[in-house]
Amino acid sequence: MMKIALLFAGQGAQFVGMGRELFDASGPGRHVFERADAILGAPLTHVCFDGPEAELTQTGWAQPAIFAHSMAALAAIQAARPGFEFHAAAGLSLGEFTALAAAGWMNFEDGLRIVRRRGELMQQACDRTKGAMASIIGMEAEPLQAIGRETDVDVANLNCPGQIVISGEKKAVERAVALARERGARRAIPLVVAGAYHSRLMKSAGDQLESHLSSLALNAPPDAASRPVISNVTALPHDGANVKRLLVEQVTSSVRWEDSMRHLIAQGIRFFIELGPGEVLAGLMKRIDRDARVISVSKPSDLERLSAIG
Repeated sequence: MMKIALLFAGQGAQFVGMGRELFDASGPGRHVFERADAILGAPLTHVCFDGPEAELTQTGWAQPAIFAHSMAALAAIQAARPGFEFHAAAGLSLGEFTALAAAGWMNFEDGLRIVRRRGELMQQACDRTKGAMASIIGMEAEPLQAIGRETDVDVANLNCPGQIVISGEKKAVERAVALARERGARRAIPLVVAGAYHSRLMKSAGDQLESHLSSLALNAPPDAASRPVISNVTALPHDGANVKRLLVEQVTSSVRWEDSMRHLIAQGIRFFIELGPGEVLAGLMKRIDRDARVISVSKPSDLERLSAIG
């Protein structure tokens, strides 16, 4: 039996128009978006479909928008292929919450509400600080971590071989970028972001998120051991005891995406389905393991790609 893992998009993948085709062509997809509007009491579908871009890219909108789009894509798959099963799930940053919802750790309503609140808290942290991020291409983790210690910046994302993102105070990131270039990085690219995600500058967001998570019904489903969800912090499966703590830590910790994917591959998973806007995760997987098979599903026409799994 082919083992399948679902991968869920993170913030940054959003674009104006995302999800419109699922809404128009898929009854299950439409239902997800309509539920999202009703739960939030806000026009999420309008922001997804019509923007403006400046509004959609705000963290408080982008996170629930990507969550809803990803869950709508999953609903479309389940309708197109009755009895569809997956054997593991993972998500990049925000996408970890989507993965937990898809695997039954929380319901859709609770998942949508908590990612909306998470996004608002992170936006507030961005507004209170002067943070920045940069993507460093062609440098290994150890020398980059040394640069981070010298310049007082954090490693935010360990995405794939040769691609690491750093995060911190704007001037500190600028110094780190200059040092990375001096010490052999192939490229060092400042990112256009609202702030320093997955760094110590997000601590206030993590602290406040903890209080919201404390009242959330978040429990390991009966099949958690056989259908794991991978933690960004540990790159290992979640267990019921520590999941809330790790979701708080995730706000300020490095996203260990490459290690997470290598764990799944070591468990015998060779087929991955990316859900949500864009194909970022498929691109990262090609650099992690060229033999892994990945398809991306974000619109109805993408469902034809599922024929690859038989």
